[in-house]
Amino acid sequence: MFSSGWASGVSAYLAVLQLGVLGRFFGADAVPDALTRTDVMVTAAILYAIEFVTDKIPYVDNVWDAVHTVIRPTIGAVLGLLVAGEADTLEQAMAATTGGLTALASHLCKAAARLVINLSPEPVTNITASLGEDLAVGTVIAVVVVAPWTAASVAALLLAIGGYVLWRVHRRIRRAIASLRARRSRGAQRLA
Repeated sequence: MFSSGWASGVSAYLAVLQLGVLGRFFGADAVPDALTRTDVMVTAAILYAIEFVTDKIPYVDNVWDAVHTVIRPTIGAVLGLLVAGEADTLEQAMAATTGGLTALASHLCKAAARLVINLSPEPVTNITASLGEDLAVGTVIAVVVVAPWTAASVAALLLAIGGYVLWRVHRRIRRAIASLRARRSRGAQRLA
């Protein structure tokens, strides 16, 4: 739930597609049957292909992320609910909440990092970040079906790193804004 939630927040369609493939073609018993359906896997593959391209284009990726601020946490919650399976209602609610909130947290870290990355004038950084995100999601999902606690630990570490980076970026932006205001104030005083 936590791991699939984290992965959904970064690349929901890749997470759904990879879980479906692992369940259908590699016999991963932990994968819910709903994800192994052909229509689900084809839809996830098409949407992931679109995301794969748009995620590499500066500023277009920010629009994509903005639209997915609702979609990714929803997919994370649905995955959490599906993974909970035949659990009682409280456990299902907890699983859905964990998946959704984790997806929201990882999505916010990703979206904020990409906003900052897009300030860089070259596309290489954006492409590298996107490929790194896809690799991280692929790795976490591959590990989750074999060693769920290891995957959860990796996802928690990646989420903590994302949160730390987000906090550091936020501090730098606040300092830059304060510095800019101070310069404007000094410039206005000189003109007066």
